[in-house]
Amino acid sequence: MVEIFDNIRKIYTFTEVCPELAEHIEFFSESSALSTQKYIGNSSFSVKMFPSWTPTFYINLGAPYLISVGQQQHRISAKQDILILRDSIVERINTPSDNIFTVKFYPGGLEAVLGISQLKCTRRIVDLGAILPAKLLNDMKKPITFHQRCGLMQNYLLKVLEQRQQNDYYLRFVRDCIDNYGVSGMQLNTGEIAEKMFVTSKTINRYFNRVVGISPKNYFSIVRARTALTYYVNHK
Repeated sequence: MVEIFDNIRKIYTFTEVCPELAEHIEFFSESSALSTQKYIGNSSFSVKMFPSWTPTFYINLGAPYLISVGQQQHRISAKQDILILRDSIVERINTPSDNIFTVKFYPGGLEAVLGISQLKCTRRIVDLGAILPAKLLNDMKKPITFHQRCGLMQNYLLKVLEQRQQNDYYLRFVRDCIDNYGVSGMQLNTGEIAEKMFVTSKTINRYFNRVVGISPKNYFSIVRARTALTYYVNHK
């Protein structure tokens, strides 16, 4: 079977992801033994896919299988889970005992959700165990339903995405505070900066301790001292 020329989706079960992830992930899917039997029978066959630059998880729920990425063929063991970028032609040899759960990201989705640049995944197979928690992968391999597996994966990815978005917000907030402090000529105190940012002093303290590791008062004191010393050295 060849992607685009053949309907390779007919041998899999698909589901869409939740709205929060839909911008980054195209679908979850899993091999369907019934559909494979219906359309292919009991013989081995191959599925060839053209480059798409869409990072894809392959979580192995069945037997070992062979997959070619570019010019290299790899044997994936029953316990091995992988990530491929699909930056070259991918061809997988399918057998009746295959059972694979896949997560297909849109280009850039891997970095948006997990903070992993897809440029690091070019021309190779990446061990998924280095990216996802062992407990999640073990739970995915238990004798549960496709929809339960989707739930496990979706909950994990949602949690990671929310943490990344939250951290991005904290970082932007702290940088804005530092900018405001500099624009003021280093004259504002913590309470005045908090007022400009429309938050309480308690909130700005919490954000600084989370991002920088010290309170804003101490941080701004360091900035002020370094600036004064630099000016003194340059101008005596």
